[in-house]
Amino acid sequence: MIEIYIADDHPLVREGLKKVVNQSTIDIKVGQEFTNADELLLGLQKKQPDIVILDVAMPGKSGLDALKEIKDFYPSLPVLILSMHPEDRFAIRALKAGASGYLNKSSISEQMVNAIRRIVVEKKKYISQTVAEQLAEQVDFNNEGPLHESLSDREFQILCLIASGKKVNTIAEELSLSVQTVHTYRSRIKDKMNLKSNVEITRYAITHGLID
Repeated sequence: MIEIYIADDHPLVREGLKKVVNQSTIDIKVGQEFTNADELLLGLQKKQPDIVILDVAMPGKSGLDALKEIKDFYPSLPVLILSMHPEDRFAIRALKAGASGYLNKSSISEQMVNAIRRIVVEKKKYISQTVAEQLAEQVDFNNEGPLHESLSDREFQILCLIASGKKVNTIAEELSLSVQTVHTYRSRIKDKMNLKSNVEITRYAITHGLID
Protein backbone atom coordinates (compact mmCIF):
# COMPACT_ATOMS: atom_id res chain seq x y z
CA MET A 1 0.00 0.00 0.00
CA ILE A 2 1.34 3.42 -1.02
CA GLU A 3 0.73 6.02 1.70
CA ILE A 4 0.60 9.68 0.74
CA TYR A 5 0.62 12.87 2.80
CA ILE A 6 -1.18 15.91 1.36
CA ALA A 7 -0.24 19.52 2.19
CA ASP A 8 -2.61 22.10 0.70
CA ASP A 9 -4.42 24.99 2.35
CA HIS A 10 -7.57 24.51 0.24
CA PRO A 11 -10.01 21.92 1.69
CA LEU A 12 -11.67 21.39 -1.71
CA VAL A 13 -8.33 20.49 -3.28
CA ARG A 14 -7.59 17.98 -0.52
CA GLU A 15 -11.04 16.46 -0.92
CA GLY A 16 -10.52 16.28 -4.67
CA LEU A 17 -7.22 14.47 -4.23
CA LYS A 18 -8.76 11.95 -1.85
CA LYS A 19 -11.66 11.38 -4.22
CA VAL A 20 -9.31 10.65 -7.12
CA VAL A 21 -7.33 8.19 -4.98
CA ASN A 22 -10.40 6.43 -3.55
CA GLN A 23 -12.18 6.09 -6.88
CA SER A 24 -9.18 5.15 -9.01
CA THR A 25 -7.04 2.85 -6.85
CA ILE A 26 -6.99 0.18 -4.18
CA ASP A 27 -3.25 0.38 -3.50
CA ILE A 28 -2.92 4.08 -2.60
CA LYS A 29 -4.25 5.71 0.57
CA VAL A 30 -4.16 9.19 2.05
CA GLY A 31 -2.38 9.00 5.40
CA GLN A 32 -2.52 12.54 6.73
CA GLU A 33 -3.56 16.01 5.54
CA PHE A 34 -1.95 19.33 6.40
CA THR A 35 -2.99 22.92 5.76
CA ASN A 36 0.47 24.50 5.73
CA ALA A 37 4.15 23.69 5.49
CA ASP A 38 4.88 23.92 9.22
CA GLU A 39 2.18 21.35 10.03
CA LEU A 40 3.61 19.03 7.39
CA LEU A 41 7.16 19.32 8.70
CA LEU A 42 5.96 18.51 12.22
CA GLY A 43 4.04 15.51 10.91
CA LEU A 44 7.09 14.20 9.10
CA GLN A 45 9.02 14.18 12.36
CA LYS A 46 6.66 11.47 13.62
CA LYS A 47 6.35 9.39 10.48
CA GLN A 48 7.28 9.58 6.80
CA PRO A 49 4.90 8.38 4.07
CA ASP A 50 5.87 6.93 0.70
CA ILE A 51 5.32 10.29 -1.01
CA VAL A 52 4.33 13.86 -0.13
CA ILE A 53 1.95 15.82 -2.36
CA LEU A 54 2.74 19.48 -1.76
CA ASP A 55 1.04 22.67 -2.93
CA VAL A 56 3.54 25.22 -4.22
CA ALA A 57 1.65 28.27 -2.89
CA MET A 58 0.57 28.20 0.74
CA PRO A 59 0.29 30.91 3.42
CA GLY A 60 3.53 31.47 5.30
CA LYS A 61 6.26 29.12 4.17
CA SER A 62 5.87 28.36 0.47
CA GLY A 63 5.83 24.87 -0.96
CA LEU A 64 9.25 25.41 -2.51
CA ASP A 65 10.68 26.48 0.85
CA ALA A 66 9.13 23.42 2.49
CA LEU A 67 10.48 21.21 -0.29
CA LYS A 68 14.03 22.34 0.41
CA GLU A 69 13.64 21.57 4.13
CA ILE A 70 12.16 18.16 3.38
CA LYS A 71 15.09 17.28 1.12
CA ASP A 72 17.54 18.46 3.80
CA PHE A 73 16.03 16.24 6.51
CA TYR A 74 14.55 13.40 4.43
CA PRO A 75 16.53 13.30 1.17
CA SER A 76 15.02 10.02 0.00
CA LEU A 77 11.39 11.09 0.55
CA PRO A 78 9.73 11.80 -2.83
CA VAL A 79 7.73 15.00 -3.21
CA LEU A 80 5.19 15.68 -5.96
CA ILE A 81 4.54 19.41 -6.35
CA LEU A 82 1.03 20.62 -7.18
CA SER A 83 0.33 24.08 -8.56
CA MET A 84 -2.40 26.07 -10.21
CA HIS A 85 0.33 27.63 -12.35
CA PRO A 86 1.37 26.14 -15.73
CA GLU A 87 4.49 24.00 -15.79
CA ASP A 88 6.60 26.69 -17.42
CA ARG A 89 6.42 28.90 -14.30
CA PHE A 90 7.59 26.78 -11.37
CA ALA A 91 8.33 23.26 -12.61
CA ILE A 92 12.03 23.70 -13.34
CA ARG A 93 12.57 25.48 -10.02
CA ALA A 94 10.77 22.68 -8.20
CA LEU A 95 12.78 19.94 -9.91
CA LYS A 96 16.05 21.75 -9.20
CA ALA A 97 15.03 22.00 -5.54
CA GLY A 98 14.59 18.23 -5.36
CA ALA A 99 10.97 17.53 -6.37
CA SER A 100 10.24 14.19 -8.00
CA GLY A 101 7.51 15.67 -10.16
CA TYR A 102 5.33 18.67 -10.91
CA LEU A 103 1.62 18.52 -11.68
CA ASN A 104 -0.80 21.27 -12.62
CA LYS A 105 -3.97 21.14 -10.51
CA SER A 106 -6.10 21.10 -13.65
CA SER A 107 -4.55 17.74 -14.54
CA ILE A 108 -5.01 16.02 -11.18
CA SER A 109 -7.80 13.67 -12.20
CA GLU A 110 -6.02 12.43 -15.33
CA GLN A 111 -2.40 12.27 -14.20
CA MET A 112 -2.02 12.12 -10.41
CA VAL A 113 -2.29 8.36 -9.92
CA ASN A 114 0.13 7.72 -12.79
CA ALA A 115 2.52 10.30 -11.35
CA ILE A 116 2.43 8.71 -7.89
CA ARG A 117 3.10 5.22 -9.26
CA ARG A 118 5.89 6.40 -11.55
CA ILE A 119 7.62 8.17 -8.67
CA VAL A 120 7.09 5.59 -5.90
CA VAL A 121 7.07 2.27 -7.75
CA GLU A 122 9.33 2.98 -10.73
CA LYS A 123 11.60 5.37 -8.79
CA LYS A 124 11.53 7.85 -11.67
CA LYS A 125 10.68 11.52 -11.96
CA TYR A 126 7.33 12.57 -13.39
CA ILE A 127 7.51 15.43 -15.88
CA SER A 128 5.27 16.58 -18.70
CA GLN A 129 6.39 17.01 -22.30
CA THR A 130 6.46 20.78 -21.72
CA VAL A 131 8.88 20.42 -18.81
CA ALA A 132 11.02 17.93 -20.75
CA GLU A 133 11.41 20.49 -23.52
CA GLN A 134 12.36 23.18 -21.01
CA LEU A 135 15.03 20.93 -19.52
CA ALA A 136 16.38 20.16 -22.97
CA GLU A 137 16.69 23.88 -23.71
CA GLN A 138 18.69 24.40 -20.52
CA VAL A 139 21.31 21.91 -21.71
CA ASP A 140 22.52 24.68 -24.00
CA PHE A 141 25.10 26.21 -21.69
CA ASN A 142 25.64 29.12 -24.06
CA ASN A 143 22.12 30.29 -23.36
CA GLU A 144 22.26 32.62 -20.37
CA GLY A 145 18.50 32.44 -19.92
CA PRO A 146 15.98 35.18 -19.18
CA LEU A 147 16.50 37.65 -16.35
CA HIS A 148 13.84 36.15 -14.08
CA GLU A 149 15.90 32.97 -13.72
CA SER A 150 18.34 34.98 -11.58
CA LEU A 151 15.61 35.54 -8.95
CA SER A 152 15.23 33.47 -5.81
CA ASP A 153 12.09 31.35 -5.51
CA ARG A 154 10.43 33.91 -3.22
CA GLU A 155 11.42 36.81 -5.46
CA PHE A 156 10.00 35.00 -8.47
CA GLN A 157 6.77 34.29 -6.61
CA ILE A 158 6.39 37.96 -5.64
CA LEU A 159 7.21 39.11 -9.19
CA CYS A 160 4.32 36.99 -10.49
CA LEU A 161 1.96 38.33 -7.82
CA ILE A 162 2.91 41.96 -8.54
CA ALA A 163 2.48 41.38 -12.25
CA SER A 164 -0.94 39.85 -11.70
CA GLY A 165 -2.05 43.18 -10.21
CA LYS A 166 -1.97 42.40 -6.50
CA LYS A 167 -1.14 45.20 -4.07
CA VAL A 168 1.74 44.99 -1.60
CA ASN A 169 -0.63 44.69 1.37
CA THR A 170 -2.47 41.81 -0.30
CA ILE A 171 0.77 40.00 -1.15
CA ALA A 172 2.04 40.44 2.41
CA GLU A 173 -1.17 38.97 3.82
CA GLU A 174 -1.25 36.09 1.33
CA LEU A 175 2.35 35.09 2.03
CA SER A 176 2.28 35.88 5.77
CA LEU A 177 5.07 38.44 5.35
CA SER A 178 5.37 42.00 6.59
CA VAL A 179 4.62 44.82 4.15
CA GLN A 180 8.22 46.04 4.56
CA THR A 181 9.55 42.59 3.63
CA VAL A 182 7.50 42.60 0.42
CA HIS A 183 8.83 46.08 -0.40
CA THR A 184 12.36 44.74 0.14
CA TYR A 185 11.73 41.83 -2.22
CA ARG A 186 10.27 44.20 -4.82
CA SER A 187 13.38 46.38 -4.61
CA ARG A 188 15.61 43.35 -5.13
CA ILE A 189 13.56 42.29 -8.14
CA LYS A 190 13.89 45.75 -9.70
CA ASP A 191 17.64 45.85 -9.05
CA LYS A 192 18.32 42.36 -10.41
CA MET A 193 16.21 42.85 -13.52
CA ASN A 194 16.86 46.56 -14.09
CA LEU A 195 13.15 47.36 -13.91
CA LYS A 196 11.93 50.72 -12.59
CA SER A 197 8.24 50.23 -11.78
CA ASN A 198 5.40 47.77 -11.30
CA VAL A 199 4.32 48.59 -14.83
CA GLU A 200 7.67 47.42 -16.18
CA ILE A 201 7.49 44.30 -13.98
CA THR A 202 4.05 43.53 -15.40
CA ARG A 203 5.15 44.16 -18.99
CA TYR A 204 8.14 41.85 -18.53
CA ALA A 205 5.95 39.12 -17.01
CA ILE A 206 3.44 39.31 -19.85
CA THR A 207 6.18 39.26 -22.49
CA HIS A 208 7.73 36.14 -20.97
CA GLY A 209 4.45 34.34 -20.32
CA LEU A 210 4.75 34.43 -16.53
CA ILE A 211 1.13 35.47 -15.98
CA ASP A 212 -2.10 34.60 -17.76
